Amino acid sequence: MPETVTIIIDGQATQVEVGTTVAAAVLNSGRPVLRRSVAGAPRGALCGMGICFECRVEIDGMAHSRSCQIYCRAGMEVRTDG
Repeated sequence: MPETVTIIIDGQATQVEVGTTVAAAVLNSGRPVLRRSVAGAPRGALCGMGICFECRVEIDGMAHSRSCQIYCRAGMEVRTDG
């Protein structure tokens, strides 16, 4: 049985396997939108390797964190614009 941690995504507790990126955790929780562009268009993970910056979310109060590059930690709080 894989080890899991609990993170908070937009105020909702979510269990994820250790080693899961924040982008994967958000998408697996049923939220297809990670942020919105200045014009309001939905954005999600595009490249998955930190180059495009489309996966930016707020993590533990730090805005514009690239969610595809950060692994989930117990108690982490993630806020999306979705």
